[in-house]
Amino acid sequence: MSELPNNNTTVDANETGDAEHITRYTISQLAREFDLTTRAIRYYEDEGLISPARRGRQRIYSPRDRTHLKLVLRGKRLGFTLSEIREMFDLYDSAPGESAQLRLILGKVFERKILLEQQLEDITLTMRELSEFESQCKRRLAEMES
Repeated sequence: MSELPNNNTTVDANETGDAEHITRYTISQLAREFDLTTRAIRYYEDEGLISPARRGRQRIYSPRDRTHLKLVLRGKRLGFTLSEIREMFDLYDSAPGESAQLRLILGKVFERKILLEQQLEDITLTMRELSEFESQCKRRLAEMES
């Protein structure tokens, strides 16, 4: 494999002579691409969600690391915890097929939807109560000013 420069690059990775192109990324590139701090990316590494190769002290991220980072951010946006995201990655890596992972994800999606529906009901009720209280305050203020 050829020496990796500091930017994303394509390298020959196949010893048989077939050119298998693999893109590699630096931490700065991923930080820019995903609008994250390098500290956040290192945190995800510490949590075992991504595992870059090292060249000295420099981290070299593979397409798989980039995909995992993208999935971590999507999972967080959907409300999953990092441990839930890690569980999904672990299951995917160890399962012979993807059906077990999909069942796990579907279960977690169902649980998340139930939680969000309850939160939506709570917010709707709170908004209704706030509107009622606001109306009462406006009526009393109007009575006091007239």
